[in-house]
Amino acid sequence: MVSDNMNHTTYHRMVCDAAGPEFNPDEEPNAEARNFYDMIRAGDKPVYEGNSKHTQLFAAVRMLEIKCRHRCSQAWFDDMSNFIQELLPQDNLMPLDFYSTKKLVRGLGLPVQVIHCCVNNCMIYWGDDSDLNSCKKCGHARYKQKVRGSGNRLYIRKLKVPYKKMRYFPITPRLQRLYASTATANEMRWHLEHHMEDGKMCHPSDAPAWKHFDGCFPDFSSEVRNVRLGLFADGFQPFGQSGQQYSLWPVVVTPYNLPPDLCMKEEFMFLTVLVPGLANPKGKIDVFLQPLIAELKSLWGVGVQTYDISKWKNFQIRAALMWTINDFPAYSMMSGWSTTGMLACPHCMEDSDAFRLIKSGKQSWFDNHRKFLPMNHPYRRNTKDFIKNRKVTKQFPGVRSGDEILQDLNNRGLRKVIDVDAEVVNAAISKTCGHNLDVMHIEKNVFDNIFNTVFNIPGKTKDTYKSRDELNKYCRCPQFAQNLVSSKYPDVPFVLNKSQKKDVLEWVKKLRFPDGYASNLGRCVDANTLKMFGMKSHDCHVFMQRLLPIALREFLPNRIWELITEISLFFKQLTSSSLTDEEMRNLDEQIPVILCNLEKIFPPSFFDSMEHLPVHLAYEARIAGPVHYRWMYPPERYLRKIKHKIMNKAQVEGSISIGYIMDEAAKFASFYFKEGDPTLPLKEKRNEVYLDDIVDDDMFKIFKPLGKAIGAEGKRYLADNEYTAAHLYVLMNCPEVQPFIDVFVTEKRKQFPNLNDETINAVTEQEFPSWFEKYVCS
Repeated sequence: MVSDNMNHTTYHRMVCDAAGPEFNPDEEPNAEARNFYDMIRAGDKPVYEGNSKHTQLFAAVRMLEIKCRHRCSQAWFDDMSNFIQELLPQDNLMPLDFYSTKKLVRGLGLPVQVIHCCVNNCMIYWGDDSDLNSCKKCGHARYKQKVRGSGNRLYIRKLKVPYKKMRYFPITPRLQRLYASTATANEMRWHLEHHMEDGKMCHPSDAPAWKHFDGCFPDFSSEVRNVRLGLFADGFQPFGQSGQQYSLWPVVVTPYNLPPDLCMKEEFMFLTVLVPGLANPKGKIDVFLQPLIAELKSLWGVGVQTYDISKWKNFQIRAALMWTINDFPAYSMMSGWSTTGMLACPHCMEDSDAFRLIKSGKQSWFDNHRKFLPMNHPYRRNTKDFIKNRKVTKQFPGVRSGDEILQDLNNRGLRKVIDVDAEVVNAAISKTCGHNLDVMHIEKNVFDNIFNTVFNIPGKTKDTYKSRDELNKYCRCPQFAQNLVSSKYPDVPFVLNKSQKKDVLEWVKKLRFPDGYASNLGRCVDANTLKMFGMKSHDCHVFMQRLLPIALREFLPNRIWELITEISLFFKQLTSSSLTDEEMRNLDEQIPVILCNLEKIFPPSFFDSMEHLPVHLAYEARIAGPVHYRWMYPPERYLRKIKHKIMNKAQVEGSISIGYIMDEAAKFASFYFKEGDPTLPLKEKRNEVYLDDIVDDDMFKIFKPLGKAIGAEGKRYLADNEYTAAHLYVLMNCPEVQPFIDVFVTEKRKQFPNLNDETINAVTEQEFPSWFEKYVCS
C-alpha cells in the first residue's frame, strides 16, 4: 500500500494520483498495479541534491517525450544528454544516454509480443502451433537456413532467424493503465454520467445502437467502467511512391467511453497488431488477428482485475468491440463481404439491381434507388427519365440484423481462414457481415465524380464516348446522341466550357481560409490544363460542403445546380457534430430522391458503387450516432504518425514497434505529470489566441479574435454593398444583438401572422439594420 506520509510533489501522482493528507483508499491496489506504483516511486528521486522540482523519472520521461514529439534521432538524444550532463552538478541522476533512459522507463512501457509467421501468410506460430518448425498448410520452413553463403565463404547463424514475424501489443494492460490515473479514470465513466440534451446525439453513447447493446447485455452495461471499443485497420506504403513496393497494415483499437474532446484522439488510439509486408494480406488478415480476437473474447467473457484510482477499488474490467472503421477495400478484408462487382453494397447484398454496361464493361448502379422511395412516389412509374420502359414495384427489404447475418454465416458452413481447407471450402461461398461505411472516402469519391465530370477532366470524367454510345440503350436521351453527319457529340448542360472553368479556378486560387481550416487550395490549381490536382480527402470535404455550390452557381442551369447543392447539403448535415433522430430520418427520406434526380441528369456510367452508398449513410448515422466517431480522418492522421516513427527502413516493423513503445511510455507518464486535460499541448499552436487572454469586457464577442493575423495589415475602403453585407453579418452573428432580433421578429409576426419562416428571414435581413438603429437611439 502507498505510504500516506510521502512527499507531496506534483509527480507523486505517478505513485498515487489521489495523494494528499486525506488519502485513505478503501482497497489496496492489486499486485500488478502495486508493482507499477512501487516501480514509479523507486525513480522518484531529485535529479540533483537541492532540486525539489524535477525528479529523475520526470526528467527521463520529459526528454523521451521531446524526442518522440519532434521525431529526433538516438544520436541527437545522446548528444543532448551529454550536453545536459555538462550543465548539471557532477553527482546528478540524469540519464547518460538513450540506452540508460530506456532502461529507466522500461517499466512504464507496455508489453509487445513478437510472433513468427509463415512467409506466405498461411499461419502464425502462436498458441498450439508455437512449437512447429514448418507451416502446416504450405510446408514452408519457419526459420532461415543456419548455413549461408557459398564456396569458402560459409557463415553459420548462431540464432534461429524466422523468415517473417509480426508484432502484437496486448490491449488489456493499456486499458488498465487508463484507470491508473485520475486524469483518465474519471473520464472513462463520462458515457453514462452525461445527459443527452434536446434529443441531440453528440456521442455514440447517445445513439440507439449503444442503448440497444445495453439492453441486450445488462450484466455488461451494469458496470459503467466496462469499455466499448472501435477497431480500424488500413495499410500504407512506408517508402513513398518511388520506393520499394511494401504494404504495412497496422490494426488499432480505441475506447469510446471517453468524452467527445478526448474520444478518437491520438493519445487514446492503441496499436494492437502490426501486420508485416511485403504484400497486402488481403483475405488472410484474419491469420494475424488471432491474438487480438482471443484477447477480446477473454475480455468479453471473463475480464481482468483492474485497480480504479478514482474509486480506490479493484474491479473486473470487461470490454466489447462495437464496430470496425475501414475504407471500402479494407471493409472487404475485415468483414469478408466482397466490395467489388455487382454485389458490392453490403447493405443491399443480393437485392442489388446493379448491372454491367455494354460498352465500358463496368458495373453501374444507375436506377438503383427508386426501390427506396415510398410505394406511391411518381418516380416509380416513370418510364422515361430512368431505364426506359421500366417501372419499379419492389421495395428495399431493409438492413439485416446481426442475428440474421450470424445465422446466415452459420448456415453457409464457412471455415476459418486458418483452417487447412479454408480456401477450397470458402471459394464458392459469399461471406456476409455488417460494418461501418466510411463517410470520408464516400464523400471524396462522390465529389471527385461530380467535379471531374463537370470539368470534363480527360481520363476521369464519366461523360465519355462510350457512355454516350450506350446512353440511349438504357435511357431516352436522343438529344445527346452522336450526330451521324459530323460524328460529333452535342454538349451536355452539366459540363462547363473553357472560359467557365478558367473563372472557377481563378476564384479558387484567390481563396483564403482561417488558419487550420483547410489547406491552400490555390496550390492545387493547374491553370494550363484547367483542372485541380493533389487534393487530399479533407480538401475534397471542404470543397464539397462549402465551395462547390458557390463555385457552380453562375455557370450551371438552375435545376442541375440545385441538385448538386442538395447533395452538398446532405453531406454537410450528415457530418454535423450533433444529430437528432428526426434529422436523420428526414435525410434518409431525402437521399433516394436526390440520387434519383441525379440519375435524370448524369449518364449511367456516372453511378458506381460510391454513388450508391450515400443512400445508406443516414440510416447508419441514426443508429450509431455522429459520423466523426466512425470515419477515417482520425485513423488516417494516426497512420501518418506511425509512419514517421520509421527510423530504420531495413527493419520497418521493428522501428515502428520501438518508437511506439517509447512514445507510449512518455504519453502515459504525461497523464500523471500534467494537470487537467492529458491531451493539452505543451505549447500553443501557431496564431492561437484564447478568449480568456482578452481582458476588455466591453468588447463584443464577435470582435474577439480567434487567431492572429498573418503578414502585414492592409487598408481599403469598402464599397456600399460590401459595407451593407459586413454590417448585416455583424448584427446577425453577434450574441449581444440576438435579444433585439427576437423583439423584431415578434413584432413582425404580430403584424403579419401568415408569414412563413423563410419570408421572416428575408424581411429580417432587409429591415432589421435600420429598425435596430432607430430602436437603440430612441
